[in-house]
Amino acid sequence: MADLNRVTLIGRLTRDAELKYTSGGMAVCKFSIAVNKFRKSGEQRTEETHFFDIVLWGRSGESLNQYLIKGKQVAIDGELRQNRWEQDGQPRSKIEIVANNVQLLGGSPSGGSSAPSSRTQPERDGGWRRQPAEPGPQEYPDAGSAMDADFPDDIPF
Repeated sequence: MADLNRVTLIGRLTRDAELKYTSGGMAVCKFSIAVNKFRKSGEQRTEETHFFDIVLWGRSGESLNQYLIKGKQVAIDGELRQNRWEQDGQPRSKIEIVANNVQLLGGSPSGGSSAPSSRTQPERDGGWRRQPAEPGPQEYPDAGSAMDADFPDDIPF
């Protein structure tokens, strides 16, 4: 039987994602998520929080970076990777999740908009650029009017 290395997590970002580029020009987007686990023992309910570092390579990292903001809920599908090195004569290691697929889920915990922030990000050449904002409803004034006519005001469920 073949070995399997696959992990699926749903959690919230603990900080804004960080986009960098390798010397070869490959995009690397790094972020971490917190995953909560609730347990009930008798009448007492306890909560455990686990933190995981995520790495997203290439175009996916570039395009999703602007949406990966602190508090955003995401689903991650990927694989575990163990990095090993030596520091001060001591062997060290760290396990990261290399994401194959990242899906944006609900909004931020504050109930705010799920639209991307207009934060600044470094470009490949080291300069800075402002992320474009997503078009808002004011740019599509008639978007809801055609749909409203097809549905009655009283929905039976």
